[in-house]
Amino acid sequence: MAAPDAGQGDGSHDGAGVEATGDGATLLDELRSAIGRYVVAPSEEALTAVTLWVVASHIQPALQHAPRLAVVAATKGAGKSRVLDVLHETVHQPMMTVNTSPAVVFRVIGKNPPTLLVDEADTIFGPKAGDKEDLRGLLNAGHQRNRPAWRISGPEHKPTPYPTFAMAAIAGIGDLPDTIMDRAVVLRMQKRKPGEKITPFRSRYAKPELNALRDRLAAWLGPLRGTAARMVPRMPVEDRAADTWEPLVIVADLVGGRWPDKARAACLMMTRYEAVQDEQSSLKTRLLRDIHRIFAENQDPEVLATQDLVAALIQDVDGPWAEYGTKGLNAYHLGNLLRDFGISSANYRFAKDKQAKAYMRNRFLDAWARHCPDLTEAAPEPAHGAALARPVVHTLPPVGPPGESPGPERAR
Repeated sequence: MAAPDAGQGDGSHDGAGVEATGDGATLLDELRSAIGRYVVAPSEEALTAVTLWVVASHIQPALQHAPRLAVVAATKGAGKSRVLDVLHETVHQPMMTVNTSPAVVFRVIGKNPPTLLVDEADTIFGPKAGDKEDLRGLLNAGHQRNRPAWRISGPEHKPTPYPTFAMAAIAGIGDLPDTIMDRAVVLRMQKRKPGEKITPFRSRYAKPELNALRDRLAAWLGPLRGTAARMVPRMPVEDRAADTWEPLVIVADLVGGRWPDKARAACLMMTRYEAVQDEQSSLKTRLLRDIHRIFAENQDPEVLATQDLVAALIQDVDGPWAEYGTKGLNAYHLGNLLRDFGISSANYRFAKDKQAKAYMRNRFLDAWARHCPDLTEAAPEPAHGAALARPVVHTLPPVGPPGESPGPERAR
């Protein structure tokens, strides 16, 4: 099947009439179907994107950019690790990096790099990641060719460049750092709905099937690497988004048929969605910072009443909260904005048996550490089995305007 010429509407590239065998479209259809049997993708476009990402891993030496695949979810049990299981059996030369040494990764990336599969991303990007700065830097730099990492090496202590260019799929709870998300095709996994069925992933039968499909893809793509390296596809997006999605669109244009249109539709839909998420994420980060400031202005009490917190946010003349929604921020809005951070209010009994919703300060510590690291506060380790959201609150300093009753006591 011929991929469209550069002057034709969909799937243009630099050459005139690249001839890709008819097997290409069949192979991609089979791969998409196989992935969909084991994974409930968040959308049809996301399933298309994952399929194209897998295929692009087999032509990495022909690419100028190595897009990351960010496999993220708000909670556990959303299928992130299952995605990595399927990728491990279908991508080019997989290398699982759950807890690897950065030095190992530097040394295995070469002219024909592996495809990095990183699970439990909090060990790399979380507030307790420790000495993983090198691995974080590698994942950032490796998005673009010719961004080596220099190290002193050998008995002569010679400065040595190590390649970083390699495709990588990174799975974790919550969004990854902005520097990774900006370089990624983002797969936002969700828990399955009742009635949504998948085929259980069992290596004894899934691995042979997926490996056979992987080998057929590699054989088909081998002769097309030179063509792929010369292609300059028409992109529906610009700048870094175009860099990230270009390898996927190149694959679609090599295949032809319905795939060029499907690839560009997925690109537009998913990048627009992420643009909205970025805007909301910035707003939520601003909220975390403003709440940190309000607690500090009240001498960091253990608890702030929801009504007091909302009032303080609205009174900030430099903040967006007085104009939030149709009538300004309210308690319902606040709960929705904080839900993704795992922060919620609870009923508390204040003095004179007055009960009200309130937010505990220690519930914010983890979110502050992850999303506002310059605030330099780390979340304490909860005791095993402890419910962080339900401590007994004893004597507290005043949290409201002067003259109101002093701090709350946990409602019983």
